[in-house]
Amino acid sequence: MLVLPAAWAVGFDDVAARASSLAARPYKPAAVNLPTELRELDYDAYRDIRYRPEKALWRAEKLPFEVMFFHQGRAVMEPVRINVIEPAGDHVVEFDPALFDYGKNKLDPKTFRGLGFNGFRVHYPVNKAGYKDEVVVFQGASYFRAVGKGQLYGLSARGLAIDTASAAGEEFPRFVEFWLERPRPAATSLTIYGLLDSRRVAGAYRFVLTPGTETVMQVTARLYLREKIGKLGLAPLTSMYTFGENQPGRDDYRPEVHDSDGLSVQLGDGEWVWRPLVNPRRLLVTSFATSNPRGFGLMQRDRSPASYEDPEALYERRPSAWVEPIGNWGAGRVELVQIPTPDETNDNIVAFWVPQDEPTPGKAFDFAYRIRWQSAGTMPAGKGWTVQSRRGRGFARKPDGDINYVVDFDGPALRSLAATADVEPVIWVDANAEIRERNLFKNLVTGAWRMTVRFKRNDAAKPVELRAYLKQQQSILTETWSYIVPPEADKP
Repeated sequence: MLVLPAAWAVGFDDVAARASSLAARPYKPAAVNLPTELRELDYDAYRDIRYRPEKALWRAEKLPFEVMFFHQGRAVMEPVRINVIEPAGDHVVEFDPALFDYGKNKLDPKTFRGLGFNGFRVHYPVNKAGYKDEVVVFQGASYFRAVGKGQLYGLSARGLAIDTASAAGEEFPRFVEFWLERPRPAATSLTIYGLLDSRRVAGAYRFVLTPGTETVMQVTARLYLREKIGKLGLAPLTSMYTFGENQPGRDDYRPEVHDSDGLSVQLGDGEWVWRPLVNPRRLLVTSFATSNPRGFGLMQRDRSPASYEDPEALYERRPSAWVEPIGNWGAGRVELVQIPTPDETNDNIVAFWVPQDEPTPGKAFDFAYRIRWQSAGTMPAGKGWTVQSRRGRGFARKPDGDINYVVDFDGPALRSLAATADVEPVIWVDANAEIRERNLFKNLVTGAWRMTVRFKRNDAAKPVELRAYLKQQQSILTETWSYIVPPEADKP
């Protein structure tokens, strides 16, 4: 237990001191003493172990937030130490098998004394008064995810990403300890501290959670590297994309299956970029270089139930997550990693910020940001945005080896324009392609503007990069649509 002065017993600097102390010593992996019967539980059996709601932290005191805990077991076998911060001091939340209902599992809870929790979830009313909804979960490595009003869990965030998609293999830092600050009786925010540890880095985190129509988390972090890291990913987001309108599924009645359908980036110079996600045949890593990015996120723009036809998964209710840097992040890049996946059971999309100047081992490295878990999503103010991207040729076109894309742009700024307005597409392709035909017209059925582009690829063994936006005279009307066409052999 930390020995600290009065007021709140633990603060960010205290957790940072712990991280600094950890980083000064060799990394020591967590010891796991999990019984075989808990290690071997399948997904449904583990889900049948449920925390007893009447035992929720702060329920008896009728505080606005409540916390329930996850039993150590299955895929997340390492225990996590969890503390509660009171004005008079902090104390550990002790594990007790009596806190759990083991359901239909044939287990002997008496043998589990001495185990621990592997995470927790926070409850707060966002959908209706009088009922505390589950709004955030911290469980496994440095993963956490949240929801706002009317949303269902989808994509996740992480404390840190290390060497994602590198040949040497990824390192997964882990939150080894948490401190939950007791909320005031009328509190609308909850403060959580986390101590992160890994082979090459230790770190302190403060999360200020404010649930609502969009749930906002303000994150403050301080890292201490034990040694240099090949690729450090800040504010990482992890999601799933299997197929969508730009990449139809095969032998599946559902038109689209994804938690996110695109990466949105606002660069330091104010330009907005939209890159539709894909499920590639081979690992695909791309990035957008900039200085002091204004924001980035993995977004779920398509909110129509008819686009998914899945009344159980309800992908149309999965949140978008938008990252807003706080302070000066300097030069670097937003990197997008897309990994092949055969189905929706695997998260295969990762996006994060890679600073150009890597932290120095032994020195504190500070950064801060907000994550907004949204339904509508953050859109370019005063500009149009991409609503769908489709590849394929129309019925009348004869096969000629050309590639065709249809891209729809929408938004109030575009809908206000007459169909006869002098709007034109600005389309760029790299040196591996030449444009054969381009068109733009207002779709009088939907009100959106439809751009079509047909191009010929010079070398089928190489990818093609495309960028496009709409303009009227010298005014840019939309974000930039940015797409990577894979080599013909890698075409899904």
